[in-house]
Amino acid sequence: MATQLDLADIQGNVLTAYGKLGFPKGRCLLLNVADGRAGRNLLDMVRPYVTTALRWPSSKDKAPPPGTVFQPRPQVAVNVAFTFWGLLALGVPIRTLRGMPDEFIDGMPARADILCDNFPKPIGEAWDPVWLWQDDPRRRVHVLVTLNAQMNPDGTPVARLDEVTAEIEALVRATEGKVTLLSGHRGQDERWQDLSALMEHGPDGSPAPSPREHFGFIDAIGDAVFDGQYAPDRMAGAVIGQGKLLPDQSWAPLATGEFLLGHPDESQEIPGAGMPLPFSRNGTFVAYRKLHQNVAAWRDAMDRMAVKFAAVMQVPQDEACETLKAKIAGRWSDGVPLIAAPTYPEWRAFQQRRAEAEKREDKATLAALARAMVEFTFRDDPHGAKCPFGSHLRRSNTRDMMDPLLASNDPKQLNGSVLNNRRRILRRGLPYGQAAPDATTDGQEHGIVLLATCASLFRQFEFVQQQWMQYGLDFNAGNDTCPIIGNHGPEAKFVIAADPAGDKPPFICDRLPQFVETRGGEYFFTPSMTALRMIAAGIVDPT
Repeated sequence: MATQLDLADIQGNVLTAYGKLGFPKGRCLLLNVADGRAGRNLLDMVRPYVTTALRWPSSKDKAPPPGTVFQPRPQVAVNVAFTFWGLLALGVPIRTLRGMPDEFIDGMPARADILCDNFPKPIGEAWDPVWLWQDDPRRRVHVLVTLNAQMNPDGTPVARLDEVTAEIEALVRATEGKVTLLSGHRGQDERWQDLSALMEHGPDGSPAPSPREHFGFIDAIGDAVFDGQYAPDRMAGAVIGQGKLLPDQSWAPLATGEFLLGHPDESQEIPGAGMPLPFSRNGTFVAYRKLHQNVAAWRDAMDRMAVKFAAVMQVPQDEACETLKAKIAGRWSDGVPLIAAPTYPEWRAFQQRRAEAEKREDKATLAALARAMVEFTFRDDPHGAKCPFGSHLRRSNTRDMMDPLLASNDPKQLNGSVLNNRRRILRRGLPYGQAAPDATTDGQEHGIVLLATCASLFRQFEFVQQQWMQYGLDFNAGNDTCPIIGNHGPEAKFVIAADPAGDKPPFICDRLPQFVETRGGEYFFTPSMTALRMIAAGIVDPT
């Protein structure tokens, strides 16, 4: 039986990637609480703004059963999360906080070496000043307020974004310095971090939000799906390629407890957390990461390596460049996975089929092509000839690749994705800044703010970040790191394996520059609405 979640008790950004649902603009505010009572009073006034996971009515959905409870679709979705020190400042008892996991208590800056963030510069030099409290408790990050907004036809955020921001600022000012809005964000406004989907312009010049990120790839295609996340009529389709792969090669939703506290996880356990149980249940953790993208370095490296690749593979320059990008990412720039279209001609044929189906309004073909974007495994690519072992895609979601019985010829012996199921995260967030098309340096502010959401920061986020992105042993790649977000020293390389059935040699992408740099971040606890009320009222009783 499918899990029935209390949607009204869960914050909306846990279940929903707002950017996909018409909220392409965003803003992140960071607060410091110097006085617990003032902080609780402010939280109590902010609490009515908070958007829950109750589903919004949609014209695309079937008529709901009588009595179905909906919340109106907001112009701005508001959510709140807290650092360990923020919970302490708000008066949450020590007996509750000692049940929190060690990595959350430490905080992200203290774990910079574990996360490989002190590269290429120490965080004291590279991170935005707002994250560097430097022994001044009045500068320490305590509260994260995220605002996700709808967009006007001209590409600007709706006016309500500035209105909500001003209302929260007014509430902060009313505390007379007992709560402060922390400044020190690099970008257009140092008071907060502005976010925006990248824009594409139609024939008439009108802007439309694009799912692409600054390197040019369509992003956030294969997000995890867990039990209870969707209504039953949507779950059957959503789970394909995005849930867990069972030994019989069918797909099922991941256990709810991998992403929400107080629920059984993939080990059929309910991990320990802060007590009482209502404080933790339906809450989760989030790793906030501001990731700067070196777009000019990316373009230069792709152009440089494409010249050599074109000569070795005897293909045109544009084909060489597109193929290199796809091999590094594991997907073509429009999101088509290499497993579905391993070669440039096959990718173009895939695009052609989609264009023809759109022209004919062939819904069946379009649905099949859309499913091919996520419904794939690595069983039929044991040598990494289609999708390289070390590509970003295979590192971030190994699917069935870690199955020790993958080479078995007996389908009854397969384990599915069981070794990957406990490493999944929910990816939330939006790009920030704009990379100029002709930029020759990367001094501007442009990148992605990633909100990696999971029940265990250590087992899920930190494991993937350290073991799969910063090492290559699980991918038969030695010490090679992820070719996109990994740390790249002077000898950094990425190997594109040769096709055993072909006549072309392996290709080595050498001297990879640093493509992505961390510019700030912290670990936050996203509480349930019940826990928000408890914190605001000062009635968290660990007994």
